[in-house]
Amino acid sequence: MAWIILSAAGLLEIVWALAMKKSEGFTVLVPSIVTLVAMFASFGLLAVAMRTLPLGTAYSVWTGIGAVGAFLVGVMFLGEAATPMRLTAVAMIVGGLVLMRLSGGH
Repeated sequence: MAWIILSAAGLLEIVWALAMKKSEGFTVLVPSIVTLVAMFASFGLLAVAMRTLPLGTAYSVWTGIGAVGAFLVGVMFLGEAATPMRLTAVAMIVGGLVLMRLSGGH
């Protein structure tokens, strides 16, 4: 169950990153509110997952999901570049997440 909760926390990290971008520096009300609510929920779910999962595993996976997800959202919806170097970096992050999950940290 902790892995499901951690995954949800990571997905909410993607939501707040996108909403923060859309808030234009917290000058647009609705995306600003979405950012804060998603941040609070993401941190809360991360805290719940950390009751069971080791700190290093939980935090690494949470930030990895957010980083990869934000990259994908940026490329697919915001027209950001998907250069070979950026794709390699994302592949390395995903590889690290897989290794972290397989490391036996619950």
